[in-house]
Amino acid sequence: KDWLTIGEASKLTGLSAKMLRHYESRGLLKPGRSPSGYRLYPQSQLAQLQLIYQAKQLGFSLAQVEALLVLWQQPDRASRDVQALAQEQLALVSAKISQLQQLQQQLQSLVAHCAGDDTPDCSILRELSGQKD
Repeated sequence: KDWLTIGEASKLTGLSAKMLRHYESRGLLKPGRSPSGYRLYPQSQLAQLQLIYQAKQLGFSLAQVEALLVLWQQPDRASRDVQALAQEQLALVSAKISQLQQLQQQLQSLVAHCAGDDTPDCSILRELSGQKD
């Protein structure tokens, strides 16, 4: 089968039909049309769809995905340009991890200082409301 319906393309790639339509509206995808007007994706476009899906799974923004697709379609691209996008995303992920670790430490401290018994006194609520002791 040379062509896939939007449902088949969605199932094979993990991208929702809504996202496929969105990427089409942004000009990233150019599906064909059946005589009755249904979107048809060529089998050859599966790798492109897979790239979009994997990039989204790694947290790349839509703008970054667009840039990756442009680079992917350029046979004379410089790999450093692709690497720069990945490094940018890695820096964002590292910053998020750092923020989450700080949140984890704060929550661990709150939990550790809570009596966790049947009394109404709650150090967590005091701390969160700024009413320290």
